[in-house]
Amino acid sequence: MKTPYTPLEQGRKQYDQGALHRSDLPDSPIDLLRAWLKLAEEVVGEDFQAMVLGTLDASGFPTGRVVLARGLDEEGIRFFTNYQSEKARNLQDHPQASATFFWKELERQVRVRGVVRKLSVDDSDRYFASRPRESQLGAWMSPQSEVIPDEMDWESSRQTWEQRFRDLPDIPRPPHWGGFVLSIQAIEFWQGRPNRLHDRWEYALQSSGVWQIVRRSP
Repeated sequence: MKTPYTPLEQGRKQYDQGALHRSDLPDSPIDLLRAWLKLAEEVVGEDFQAMVLGTLDASGFPTGRVVLARGLDEEGIRFFTNYQSEKARNLQDHPQASATFFWKELERQVRVRGVVRKLSVDDSDRYFASRPRESQLGAWMSPQSEVIPDEMDWESSRQTWEQRFRDLPDIPRPPHWGGFVLSIQAIEFWQGRPNRLHDRWEYALQSSGVWQIVRRSP
C-alpha cells in the first residue's frame, strides 16, 4: 500500500532581520564566527553552540547528528565524544567532516568544511574534568552507538559505576573518550534576507595561508 503524501509547503517565513555586507567581514572568519556565537549565546541562550556534525560512513554515505561545539580557536572547532562511537569511527576512516550552525532567532546559518584530528590527552583530560560528575559517569557507562538489550537497566549500571568511583574525588577520563578539533578550511556565513535573496559569503583557506572571500548567489 502506497504511503500517503504529506504536504510540507506551508509555514513560509520572511527573513528580514539583517544583512551581511562585504564591509562587515573581517580578514579572518574565526573572528566573525566568534562574534556570531557570542550574539547567539545572548539571544538564543541554551544550546546556542549546537551544530550538526556531518561525517561519511564506511560505505561512503553521509550521516549527521547534533553535537555541541566546546571551543573555538585558530586551529578550529572543538567537540568531544566517545572514540568508539559511530561518529568517531567514521572520522577515523574519513577525517573529512562538516559542521552546520543554525540560529533561527537570528536568521543566520554557518557551514564549515574541514579535516578533524584528535585533541591531545591533556586537552581531553582538562575538558573531562570540567564536566558534571553524572556526565563523567555516563562516559564510562555508555557503549555509545552499540546495539543494547531492550531491558538494559541504566539505573543499575549507574549505581555500579558510582560505587566504583565513590572513593575518588575526581573521576578519571575513560581512555575511549576525548576530543576532536575540526579545522576550518572553508566556511560560509549565511544571513537570511527578504524574498529569499539571502547574503552568502564564503571564506576559503588558500595554500598561502590567506583567506579568499567570495560571495555566493542565494
